[in-house]
Amino acid sequence: MSAHAITEPSKASKWAAGLLVTLYTIITLLPLVWIISTSFKTGPDSISYPPKVFFEPTVEGYVNLFTTRTRPAVSELESLPPPQGLMEEIARRQGTIITGPSRFGERFLNSVIIGFGSTALSIILGTLAAYAFSRFKVPLKDDLLFFILSTRMMPPIAVAIPIYLMYRQLGLSDTHLGMILLYTAVNISLAVWLLKGFIDEIPREYEEAALIDGYTRFQAFRKVVLPQAATGIASTAIFCLIFAWNEYAFAVLLTSGNAQTAPPFIPTIIGVGGQDWPAVAAGATLFLLPVMIFTILLRKHLLRGITFGAVRK
Repeated sequence: MSAHAITEPSKASKWAAGLLVTLYTIITLLPLVWIISTSFKTGPDSISYPPKVFFEPTVEGYVNLFTTRTRPAVSELESLPPPQGLMEEIARRQGTIITGPSRFGERFLNSVIIGFGSTALSIILGTLAAYAFSRFKVPLKDDLLFFILSTRMMPPIAVAIPIYLMYRQLGLSDTHLGMILLYTAVNISLAVWLLKGFIDEIPREYEEAALIDGYTRFQAFRKVVLPQAATGIASTAIFCLIFAWNEYAFAVLLTSGNAQTAPPFIPTIIGVGGQDWPAVAAGATLFLLPVMIFTILLRKHLLRGITFGAVRK
C-alpha cells in the first residue's frame, strides 16, 4: 500500500476556506441581526420601504411587548396627569395609555418550565435506557433500538389528532405536565441513540474495577460512567432543549391558555393599529436568549461531543 503524505494546505486554499466560512457566517447571522435591529425600530420604520438600515433606536417594541394599551380620545389623553416612568412616556408618544401587563411573561415562563423540564426528563430516562442497551444483553436489542428511532421518522401532524383526542380524555390538554410528557416522548429517542454512542466509547474495564472495589452496579454507573459521559449528556441536552424550546405544532394544538408557550403566542401580538412588528421582533429576540446562554455555557462539551470518538487509536 502506498503511503499518502499529509501536506500543509496552500495559502490560496486557506484564503478560499476563510472566505467561504466568513460568507456562510454572514448569511447565517443576517436574519438574526435583522430581527434584533427590528426590535429597536418604531412601527413605521419596521415596515418602511426601502428597509431602513440606519435609524434612531427606541425600546418602543419592548414596551409594547410587555404591556397592553388602548387609544383614548384626544381630549381624554390631554386630561391625564404627566406620565410616570419611561414606559408610560413611550406609550403617550404613540397616543396610547397602558392598561396593564401583557401575557408574554407568563408564556415565556411556560416555555422555561416545559422546555427545561422535558429536557431534564429526557436526559434522565435516556441515560438510563442508553446504559442498559450499552452494557446489558437486552432481548431483541437491535429491534428495540430501531423502534425507538422510528418514532422520530413520522411528521408530528400525522399523530396530532390521536394525541389531541387522548389528551382531552386524560385531562392533559393545556397543562404543563402534558406538554412535558409529550416533548419527553419525542426527545427520548434522540437521547437514547446519542447517549448510547457515548457510553459505548467508555471502556467497561472502569466499571469492572469499581465493582471489584466493592461498588454496586448503580454506584459504578453514578460515579464512573456518568462523569465520563458528561460530554455526551451536555450535547444531548442542547439538542433536546432546542426542539422543546422551538416546537410549534403541538403547542398550537394542545395549549391555549394555562400552558401556552411563547412560539404560538409571539405571532399573535397585535398592536393598537395592526400587527406590531417591533414587538414581535422583541419577543423573538428575548426568546432566543435562554437557549443561546445555555448553549454558550455548554459549548466546550458540545464541541467535544460532536468530535467524540472520531479519532481512534
